[in-house]
This record gives sequence, C-alpha cells and structure tokens, in this order.
Amino acid sequence: MTGRPTGPDTAHRAARRHGHPARRTALLLAACATLAATVSAPAAAQPGHAARPGAAALQGVWRMDGYGTYVTIDGQRLRAYETTAVSCLPGSLNGVRESGPDARGRVRFAVPGSARVTVAPRNAHEARLSIEDNVGHRTLRRVAGLPARCHQDPPKDGRDARRVFDVFWHTYAENYPFFAAKGIDWAAVRDRYRPRVPEGTSDDALFAVLREMIEPLHDGHTKLNAGPGRKYGGTRPGTTLPSTTLLKQVDAAIAANLGPDATLHRWAGGALSYADLPGRLGYLRITSFTGYTDQDDYASDVAELDRALDAVFTKGRTSGPGALRGLVVDLRLNGGGSDPLGLRVASRLTDRPYLAYRKHARNDPADPRKFTPDQPAWIRPHNGPRYTGPLALLTGPLTISAGETFTQALLGRTPAPVRIGENTQGVFSDTLDRTLPNGWKFELPNEEFLTADGRTFDGTGIPPTLRVPVFAAEDLAAGRDPALSRARALLATGHPTP
Repeated sequence: MTGRPTGPDTAHRAARRHGHPARRTALLLAACATLAATVSAPAAAQPGHAARPGAAALQGVWRMDGYGTYVTIDGQRLRAYETTAVSCLPGSLNGVRESGPDARGRVRFAVPGSARVTVAPRNAHEARLSIEDNVGHRTLRRVAGLPARCHQDPPKDGRDARRVFDVFWHTYAENYPFFAAKGIDWAAVRDRYRPRVPEGTSDDALFAVLREMIEPLHDGHTKLNAGPGRKYGGTRPGTTLPSTTLLKQVDAAIAANLGPDATLHRWAGGALSYADLPGRLGYLRITSFTGYTDQDDYASDVAELDRALDAVFTKGRTSGPGALRGLVVDLRLNGGGSDPLGLRVASRLTDRPYLAYRKHARNDPADPRKFTPDQPAWIRPHNGPRYTGPLALLTGPLTISAGETFTQALLGRTPAPVRIGENTQGVFSDTLDRTLPNGWKFELPNEEFLTADGRTFDGTGIPPTLRVPVFAAEDLAAGRDPALSRARALLATGHPTP
C-alpha cells in the first residue's frame, strides 16, 4: 500500500496503500485478457510437483467483500483484478506462494515490493485474506469465475480519454464513502465534466478534468499521478505543507524547548527519537510509521521499531523510584504508514487490553451507506516493561493517516492522554490504489475507522483536548513551541488535565 505519496505526507515518507491492498504496491501492467486466460480455472499440478495437502482448498476465483476486487489462486500464484461496473484491469496484487498450507490451511504469498499476504480458508466457500502490514482482514467469497468483462479484449487504445474518465468516475462512485458528508453530488460531477472529455482530449486536459473533479473533496487520501508534471494530492483546507526551511525551524524550536541538557536519541533514520527531560519526564517523537530501514519492508520496520521501544521503555523508566512521571508523545509531523506499528507502540503504554478502534469498508457499489461487518482492533499489553502513567499527545494537521489511527487507538487508554495542539488531518482509511486504462495511478479511501461508540473523525480530524497553535510562524521565528511547553507544564504537576 505504499510508495511515496504526494500531499501532506510526503515530507516524512508517509504512505498508506492498499490498491491490492497493501502498504507497498507493485504495479502489474500486463494485459487483462492474457492474465484472465491463465487464471480462469485452477492450474493442473506439474509432474513431480504435487500440491501439498489442503492447497486445492484455495484454488479458484474469489470475490472480495468491498474493495471492488476479484482474486484468483492457482495453487502457486495469487492475482487480483480491479473492477468497476465498466472495467476489469489487472491489479497490483501479484503474489507467489511462499509457504503453506499449514495445519490450518493457511497459505502465504510473497508479493514483490509489498507486504506478504496470507489466505486462510474458513470453509469451501469463504476465505480470509490478510496483509502483513494492515489491520484486519478481507473476506473472500468463492465464485464461479471472473466477470465477463475480465475476458473481453482490452481496447486497442487504452489511452481513450472517455474510457479513462469512466473508469475513474465509477471507481469513486462505487467505493468512496464520504460524498454525503462532504456535500458532493457525484452524479452531477459526471454530468458536468464528461462533456469536457471528447475524443482526442489531450493528457493535460484530461488530467485537469480529473483533478477538478476530486479537488472539492479536500481529502488527503485522494491522489492522482499522471506522470512528471501532472500530480495531485488533496488536503484539508488550511493545511500548509512543510518546506525544508519550516522543518529546520521546527527542529530548532523543539530542541530549544527540550533544553540544553536533553540528549535526543534517534532510531529509524530519525523517524523515532527520545529524550529524558528534567522532573522525570520523557519526550518521544514519531514522524512516520513506515520506511524505518533501507530494506523498506514491514518485517524490518517491526524489528527497528521494537529496538527503539526496548531502548525507551526500560524497567528503570517504567517502574521503581526512577520511573517516568509523565511522557510526551509528539505526532505533529507524523505522515502515516502502517497501522499495526501504531498498535505496537500503544501496547507499550497500557497494562490492560482495550479496543483501539473498529474498521469497515464500503461494500455496495450502489449504496454508500452499506459497509462490511466491523472488525475490531485491540491493544494488548506488551510482554515486557510498559509505561502506564500520565501521557500528553501532541497533534496537528500534519498528523496524518496512521498517525491518526494511532491517536485514535489511544483514546481508550487509561489514564486517557491529554491531547494538545490542533485537529489531525482527518484521513484514516487505507488507500485503494488503482491504475487507469492509460497507465495513470490514483488513490482514494474506501474505509471508516470507528470509535467504540461508532463515531468517525474523517474530514474533521481528531480534535485536541487543549487547543494550542502548532508551528505558527511567529512562534518558530522566536524559537517557541507552546504545545510542547504546555505539555511539559501539565505533566510536571502530575495531573495532566486541562
């Protein structure tokens, strides 16, 4: 589900992807007709390579609940097809069997450039697909075959602008959950813009139309990549993307407010950092939940995160006379990444299990009010030292995506954190990463993350408990960080409540 997106998450290598769906996307550009011919029926076992017991249980064609996706498994390979009412294109999920089936029938597939995928049969007609760096699973339903449109010859000219427009519009119409919340009549958008795409429309003109269609959504998980010079990423109104100059000013202001005696220890190329502060306070800054190592894979990210957390949450800091009296967690420049990494951090901050959030995906192309069944995500205490004391959480409009699901995961913590700063960006869903017939890439959200009582913060973002300006120009010019200063002052009292 990842790459390096355009938009506010670019500054810190943020990425949430799942077009297939998964954080790192490998794009499959082969012709649909060729692939369909190879996967419409289970492949026969090759001589001398008999399938392991249980492997046949997953062979065949599966329709995924939500996500507009079909999956085919031939025993050794897994492939996905991205569909709408008017299209069927090869998807980015293209895996090779790596292991299994195990005793429970689970088969794991390696996906080049992406996280591993595991498929587990529940019965003859249902299976679950899990992506290593995603929270939850996708339900697969066995079907007789791929839709007929997957077997049709693709148009000779995949660059036909009208066809590109129609696939783009239908993908949003069938998957985007927030039209009503944003006051957008998507059918009216089609009626307004489709006449502007006659035969022979240039790439520049087509890009301009597609951009104008989604710009009013003001959604940080809407992106369009039509090649060099033609890229667009949405943001909530009022969001200022950080420049190199601003980032340097931010670092200087944070350092000044940590004080001259604070030593900032860094891991993951600086994405994770920690300092002990006077008064037995701690400061933990997390600017990303992905890309921690040069390997750029989920397993390496987990190992590096655990290495950092083991160094931060020691026995001496979490228990006994020298334990921390308060901890500041700074997410103000967290551009996102993998949700499970956020849950991994949260597990170091509690001694009891609790619900982090529930998530579901839009599941009816004709009705945006219908979703897949809710899937709960739980915080379970780490088996080792844990910090359970007062917590101050710093957030702002550049707290994005996985930075926001981590913030949401802490809402149910006891004691509850005091949130200081400004609203988060307001984009929680994994991104549905798609390819248009002409090869252009685009992303959109199709999920909701829910609190225990069913609320979502999409669009508005999670509000702070205490509203304090985040990186205002006048504060940075003076070397001030009022949110950090307020957090330290509250924690120093031992009772961080507004």
